[in-house]
Amino acid sequence: MDQLKAQIEAAWNDRSLLLETQTIKRIEAVIALLDIGELRVAEPVEAGWKVNEWVKKAVILYFPTRKMETLEVGMLEFHDKIPLKKNYAKLGVRVVPHAVARFGSFLDRGVILMPSYVNIGAWVGSGTMVDTWATVGSCAQIGSNVHLSGGVGIGGVLEPVQASPVIIEDDCFIGSRAIVVEGVRICREAVLGANVVLTKSTRIIDVSGAEPKEFKGYIPERSVVIPGSLPKVFPAGTYQVPCALIIGKRKASTDRKTSLNDALREFDVVV
Repeated sequence: MDQLKAQIEAAWNDRSLLLETQTIKRIEAVIALLDIGELRVAEPVEAGWKVNEWVKKAVILYFPTRKMETLEVGMLEFHDKIPLKKNYAKLGVRVVPHAVARFGSFLDRGVILMPSYVNIGAWVGSGTMVDTWATVGSCAQIGSNVHLSGGVGIGGVLEPVQASPVIIEDDCFIGSRAIVVEGVRICREAVLGANVVLTKSTRIIDVSGAEPKEFKGYIPERSVVIPGSLPKVFPAGTYQVPCALIIGKRKASTDRKTSLNDALREFDVVV
């Protein structure tokens, strides 16, 4: 793996190497390893998460080495550079028409794709549901037993290569039409209500205690989150801007995904 990493770094620094067959094969080898889950763009470590920049570089280099081609699936036709995933039955993945996952994304056993989209470099853990019209952007990391509800938008990231992807950890529930972008991390077992929008600059305020506590860039474990707003002064006047409100924590009795409705009813959260 160290040798493969060195070869990718060399091609990144000298793009003329992309004309060599051997370089193209090395890049394709990285994408193939991403596709089966033996490599990840980001991976959990003891201190949190580590971004494997060289793997992201390989994804970026993959595009200029590919030629446009027409893909026909029954009556459907696509025209693109990146092939689609195959062999879902062997992978143990349920894919409902018209779900699409690109080659180079990893879907673990037990994943369910309703009509949705998973981009190259993404990693989706076992037992996760990607519901109707949800999108999982390039290099996003989705844990096991996660539910991405209808219309959820999980942002992708390729450049800059040092930028962290969006991370949704195990056992999270992301409510309908929620948007998570710009490398925001949702820690284990958190619940986002419908229409919560999280960017790197979104103010996340825990209002469950006597005094507010503010976070940016991540949602703590087991948090229950709803959309909110804050007043902000502009030259033209004072207006409300979006924020996210942590209104409580999930209890032990609502650990399982099948019990999430109880957690949401308890806090009167719309999903």
